[in-house]
Amino acid sequence: MSPREPRFSGVVPPIVTPLTPDGEVDAPSLERLVEFLVEAGVTGLFALGSSGEAAFLTDARRDRALEVVVRAAAGRVPVLAGCIETTTARVIERAEVAAKLGADATVVTAPFYTRIHPLEVDRHFRAVRAAVDLPMFAYDVPVSVHTKLAVDQVLALAADGVIDGLKDSSGDDVGFRQVVLGAAGLPGFSALTGHEVVVDAMMLAGADGAVPGLGNVDPHGYVRLVRACAEGRWADAKAEQDRLTRLFRIVDAASPETAGGSTRGVGAFKTALALRGVIASAAVSPPMRELTADETRVVASHLDEAGLL
Repeated sequence: MSPREPRFSGVVPPIVTPLTPDGEVDAPSLERLVEFLVEAGVTGLFALGSSGEAAFLTDARRDRALEVVVRAAAGRVPVLAGCIETTTARVIERAEVAAKLGADATVVTAPFYTRIHPLEVDRHFRAVRAAVDLPMFAYDVPVSVHTKLAVDQVLALAADGVIDGLKDSSGDDVGFRQVVLGAAGLPGFSALTGHEVVVDAMMLAGADGAVPGLGNVDPHGYVRLVRACAEGRWADAKAEQDRLTRLFRIVDAASPETAGGSTRGVGAFKTALALRGVIASAAVSPPMRELTADETRVVASHLDEAGLL
């Protein structure tokens, strides 16, 4: 583990947003999911991220989901709120709402859809932090926003107190390790990996924790994994990671001929949670689709193999 004494660490699942068949936030299911995760020993909750369907939800539904998560968490673990929008002014609006609803930190991407320069990305993060006085994570997810955050840029923002951590979903493990090394002298900085299947390797490299979408489905497994890493039990960590890596095959259940990456990920997580009895429905936001009966059986088989059914 890092000697930095990070403010946020451990397992921080990007919590899914259960929906009713007509697309409204299913508050009772979301409350059960929060309880399921907290009782498993997670150390935080990331609401309104990619797994939370932030880009698909209306503002009113985003507000409702965050309100439910904060209330259900009841201060037992910090709640990080995704403030994911196209441009700076819109992100600031979301961050202001997050602060009003009681979030403990914001998670912000680079602007997207717009064509931007690296200096404009820098100004974006600085403007959001200046407007809303909450700890802020930079969310590096180039597959979605089409901008890769450079190592030097992340470290400069961190050194200036603009960002308090990095949520890395870039797939750039070299860059992530460079951030970890470069942030060694920043006491409260948190480096969190979004890699479900290489958490053990990223923890060995110095990550402070993980933000795994699959952690919705098997939070106990990720808590065991990160604990084993923290205690230096690397053989145990590898064994747990291998089991979770096999379980991650649920994202391959939906046919790539009719379902994109969001459906295959979010749809699989929700289907697994419904099969486990945690949420009432596997409904997803359009234009995504629910998994078919045959695809659901594939998810069930992987859950059974992992000892979760």
